[in-house]
Amino acid sequence: MATLPNPLPRLASLGLHLPPGGLVDVTADGPWHEPLLWLADDRAAPGDWAALRRTAPTAGLLPVVLDVGAGHGGPELWELMPAEMSYPGDHDPEEVLEEFWDECAEEDADWPGLVDIERTGAATDPEEAVKASEDAATGSEVAAPAPESAASDIVDSLLDGRGPLEEPRLALVPARRSADIPTAIGWTGPANHENDTGRLSAVLRSWEDRFGIRVVSLGLDTLLVSVAAPPTTLAEAQALAAEHFAFCPDNIWQGNDQTLTAYAEHQLLNQPAWYFWWD
Repeated sequence: MATLPNPLPRLASLGLHLPPGGLVDVTADGPWHEPLLWLADDRAAPGDWAALRRTAPTAGLLPVVLDVGAGHGGPELWELMPAEMSYPGDHDPEEVLEEFWDECAEEDADWPGLVDIERTGAATDPEEAVKASEDAATGSEVAAPAPESAASDIVDSLLDGRGPLEEPRLALVPARRSADIPTAIGWTGPANHENDTGRLSAVLRSWEDRFGIRVVSLGLDTLLVSVAAPPTTLAEAQALAAEHFAFCPDNIWQGNDQTLTAYAEHQLLNQPAWYFWWD
């Protein structure tokens, strides 16, 4: 795979109107050979993300909000490992999800969610789940907002002072697709579940195509995406819940909704954002 040029070393010449900030090249193994991201010095405000989203992509950069609060510090302390990440396009998302599912189900065979799956008939094979959500999306006649517009609304709600982020900072990452942002910076938030974030980005790419998601926020071990076309029926949400369990089992194992049906009803059905957290 040919690597696209990193525009961050030329950031000052790109004509972007940026607040005070600086380039980050710190990894778990020392300085990286080029900047991984640009990070603003101060807290982001509503409208900041949307303003950069209109201009930065033409330079090969995408905005994302990084939560540097909750005692976790900024990305300099997150043990970024870009050298360990594979290219998302090298992975089949259905195969990735199926492998994760098998590992999680084997790890906790007594999980009550497995009983729930048998009772409700929800898809347990991630390949079936992906096919079910694709069929539902194809047959939907509900007009969804544009993914960038949906993302802008979610980001502004995060930055209005009432959202869950402790200290949100605006960042720019050299990536062509929103789904690739975590991999591009070598993010290791899901390390206890998967060390190669490129495999997770492959799944995020699939969700980009099917649900219009955008990666809008990253924390030390948290990920939040906006969703332009969320599931609108319980059957579709249940199928997607199987994918979410494979992608981030802690969401269900350690969440309030510990069956796939409850998770589908409360966290996925008509929901404009999805939140993931890895222990």
